[in-house]
Amino acid sequence: MTDCWNTDTGEAVYRSRDAIKNLKIKVRIERVTSTSALTQHLQQQFLSRQDRGAIELETLSSQGQTGDNEEELVVGWQEKFFSQYEMELFQNEAACQTPLDRQYHTEVKALNRGKGRRNRRIFTYTDHDRYTSCLPQHATDIFTTKSNPTFLAERMASVRHRRQERRTMDSSVPKSKIINWEPTEEFVRNRHVVNNVMQTMHIMGDLGASGRLGQKENECLLATIKTDGCGTVIVKPDFNKGKEPYRIVTEGERREVWRLTVENVSACMKPEDKVREQNMYKDLYIRHKEYLNSLVGQDFEMPPLGILRYMTNGEIVSAQGFEYDNLYIHFFMELPNNWSSRPFQSMSGVTQTCRTKTLGKVSFFSYPFHFEAFYMTEKESDLPQWPVLYFKVLSLDSWQRYRTEGYGYLLFPAMPGMLSKCWSLS
Repeated sequence: MTDCWNTDTGEAVYRSRDAIKNLKIKVRIERVTSTSALTQHLQQQFLSRQDRGAIELETLSSQGQTGDNEEELVVGWQEKFFSQYEMELFQNEAACQTPLDRQYHTEVKALNRGKGRRNRRIFTYTDHDRYTSCLPQHATDIFTTKSNPTFLAERMASVRHRRQERRTMDSSVPKSKIINWEPTEEFVRNRHVVNNVMQTMHIMGDLGASGRLGQKENECLLATIKTDGCGTVIVKPDFNKGKEPYRIVTEGERREVWRLTVENVSACMKPEDKVREQNMYKDLYIRHKEYLNSLVGQDFEMPPLGILRYMTNGEIVSAQGFEYDNLYIHFFMELPNNWSSRPFQSMSGVTQTCRTKTLGKVSFFSYPFHFEAFYMTEKESDLPQWPVLYFKVLSLDSWQRYRTEGYGYLLFPAMPGMLSKCWSLS
């Protein structure tokens, strides 16, 4: 008599355009006892016999008394369900330290005055609870099959916890180095990850004995839900989706076995609501396109008749291989015959001075430039002679004296498009 278990306890990543507040998860836990195991085994046998299934299943279901051995609860996103420990803790107003604790104190008093809480064993920790950040230390993941995290998952976990580690009680500045001015290659490789702020919610279970609920050592992590607010939802473990339940084995002398089932019970969108949403997105995209068109304009600026308009956008990226340091570049454009420019157009320019840490390394400038010229001739058959861009590389010493390190030129391209040019100046 063996049970089939779902051993894939890794996390699953979902993406949705729906609001995260509409997420509903049904969690069910059931203690595996000798009676429940026998009942499930007999039910599986009777289900294979279609002629006797209805009578026998009705007889077996009427005999079982579940009592405190199972519980089912539907949980919404960041919906708070108190545990027995929290009910006893927040009853005492003196134990409330933060505004959130005082809010919980008010809610616990309202539950005690009313019908009480509708959960016994299953409860939740929201993103702002005091136990959420330190949950891996006080509640262990007691699934029998554990998945090894990847290298990227470990790095991302350390980055996400960094925001909570910097919280200090006296609002003082943390002593850890926020900026590393001399990072090593290993430091850059380990820290080169995307840091998205994640909101976390834990669904917990109190798997203690019937008369011993409310003890911290009996708390276990059932499921974890995370979202980044951009449509990404991470669920661990994944929804069962009709598969076998997960197996939970408690720690201690009793070593009890529990079945865990996690299902997505979020309400599906109605067909008319889906059509309305699609039309809304379509209208939004059309309005955004019209807005962009209004910024660009409908009329293209045409040059005068018989005049060729030439525009170029360039960038002086870097220089390398010169004898001295503290380099800068002087450049200017030469216009041949029948070419002209605007009156306010500057025909030359000078980059900033770049000082490298080690002689012989690359000097970076990243200096953009823009030129605009016009060609006009009476003979349309004549091909124009294209403008030329001249460069002169200079260096500056400690006495503010400059030296010429090299010359170069670039003939303007005759075809439109992009051009990447690399040459040695001499």
